[in-house]
Amino acid sequence: MVRPPLTPEERLRGERLGSVLREARGERSIVEVAAAAGMSAETLRKIETGRIATPAFFTIVALADVLEVSLERLVHLTTPARTP
Repeated sequence: MVRPPLTPEERLRGERLGSVLREARGERSIVEVAAAAGMSAETLRKIETGRIATPAFFTIVALADVLEVSLERLVHLTTPARTP
């Protein structure tokens, strides 16, 4: 299956997500957080830098749990405001 290219909005949302997760990680090492979330440090690095712009839902759930950030907060911080 060929995955369709990401839209500019999806790329921007992935960059925002990475930035929010990186900020939530704070001084903790990428290795420590990745291990606690059950993923490789390289995967977390790619998410934080926006190279994986649309990570799997359960990956985000695991990271949110380890970083103690609610999913609602992640949505709020990564979704652009909609204009009526």
